[in-house]
Amino acid sequence: MIMSVLSLFKAIHSSHFEKITMREPLQKQYDIFVSYSRLDRGWVQAELIPRLEKRGFQVCIDYRDFEIGIPTLHNIEYAVDNCRHTILVLTPSWLESEWTDFESLLVGTSDPAARRRKLIPLLLEPCALPPRITMLTHADFTRHQDHDTQFSRLLNQLQMTSINVNSPISQSKLSPFVAGPPIMYPRQFFGRERELRRLFNLWRRHPLQNAALIGPRRSGKTSLLLYLKNIFTLSPEHRRAEQQTDWLPQPEQYRWIFIDFQNPRLSTREGIFRYLLEQLGMPMPRPCDLESFIEVVSRHLQNPTVILLDEIGVALQRYTEFDDFFWESLRSLATNQVNGNLAFVLTADQAIEQLARHSGIGSPFFNIFGYTATLGPLDEPEAYSLIQSSPLTFPVDDVDWILEQSQRWPPLLQVLCRERLLSLEGREVDSFWREEGLRQIQPFRYLLEFG
Repeated sequence: MIMSVLSLFKAIHSSHFEKITMREPLQKQYDIFVSYSRLDRGWVQAELIPRLEKRGFQVCIDYRDFEIGIPTLHNIEYAVDNCRHTILVLTPSWLESEWTDFESLLVGTSDPAARRRKLIPLLLEPCALPPRITMLTHADFTRHQDHDTQFSRLLNQLQMTSINVNSPISQSKLSPFVAGPPIMYPRQFFGRERELRRLFNLWRRHPLQNAALIGPRRSGKTSLLLYLKNIFTLSPEHRRAEQQTDWLPQPEQYRWIFIDFQNPRLSTREGIFRYLLEQLGMPMPRPCDLESFIEVVSRHLQNPTVILLDEIGVALQRYTEFDDFFWESLRSLATNQVNGNLAFVLTADQAIEQLARHSGIGSPFFNIFGYTATLGPLDEPEAYSLIQSSPLTFPVDDVDWILEQSQRWPPLLQVLCRERLLSLEGREVDSFWREEGLRQIQPFRYLLEFG
């Protein structure tokens, strides 16, 4: 059936329709294109479209938005290419439609690894799905009594994906050097090759294993977590050419969930459970308590998943709901209930056994962390790479001075490189930038005590 559509598509392009001037790609004016069978139009028109548009999504639908007078295939191709997501309303009649089959093929080839979650399956009626759709977690609308829960799940996931994935900053707008906030984009991240190699090796095979990243404040722990999360999921323009991306077999199968315990919305059990389930695209139970969370995840988790726990000390010291029972339940979930598909990475500024002891927590959860990386200064070649990433070349004596003053600690390197670049861009010829750089790194000089 696909071949017949492709043959038709080729025939169209080899015919007089080639003479039609196609519209140039515009800035995306729609969020979602809905692919469905004509037999399901009633439900799509009465239920799905109103819910999506009430949440604020711009929806492209054929009967309202397709341009009259041009080939249907051109309309479909344009809609798929210019919408952030395509929702597939899956029913037996959808499977029999060669038009919708062609639509899914277009989406699959424009996002083959499903990293941008461009293809969103919605199972309205039970049916046997093709492999390229089976591999994706779907929203299950097969039971009418579950529709409200599934709509909430679908809408929340679409909203979070639109915020987190579909609005990356272009490469030209990224700062050459970042001092202060954690580094979000892989192309701005340098070093930690030794730690990365060992971390990814923990997740190449089952069961996935757990890791702890220990280091003083501002040593780059959060930036390393964000690198783990984003290196496989952001578009290639946000990576440098030399950055390795073959750490894992089939990296598109992995899920990465970043948890910032400084976020007050994640300070309760219900808050963190809802966040995790939304990120995983799983059903939202009522009530969303510990027992129901464990039940949902143990039943639905199929893909290898790594949960990145940033600033776990905050959770241990401040959040009373995260007691021994909470941590022990997470340990049980990871070790016994999901076939080795779940791992944790935590960050802390002291050894985890000390952190747990000082917080009065005796949970065996912390005994499952079999690999600990202590973050120190960058290796010399890594520090050189960071310095040489400057859009303007630094003189050799300035490079040596930056290395000496920073002792290769990332935040000090970033500050001093920023100041030198500013002076070069301003065509300053004096050494004021060094004086200013030393003033700016003063809050971070405690790192030099850790050597």
